[in-house]
Amino acid sequence: MTLPVKNKAPVIIPAAALRRAGFKSGQELEMKASGGVITILAKLPSATDEYTLSERRAIDAELAEAEQGPSHGPFATADEMIDHLKGQLKKRRIAGKIKPSR
Repeated sequence: MTLPVKNKAPVIIPAAALRRAGFKSGQELEMKASGGVITILAKLPSATDEYTLSERRAIDAELAEAEQGPSHGPFATADEMIDHLKGQLKKRRIAGKIKPSR
């Protein structure tokens, strides 16, 4: 599909081209221009559009808690990591949380 450039603004994009590109009615679009090429992208939602303030606070609190640990390593070798895991299993067996395998 080709269209002539006119000295008037705005540029009108035919509905058929928008449908073929997968854009929906009412969707916000973002335009980028560089080197004679105009790229039209669907505008991505921002975090403020997706979550309420209380939901963002809860998510931030969970992320902060997750960053605190438990954390192990880094291990210099795979054998060092395996030894650490075996030690953790031994501690759990002693605490009675898991049964030894046969």
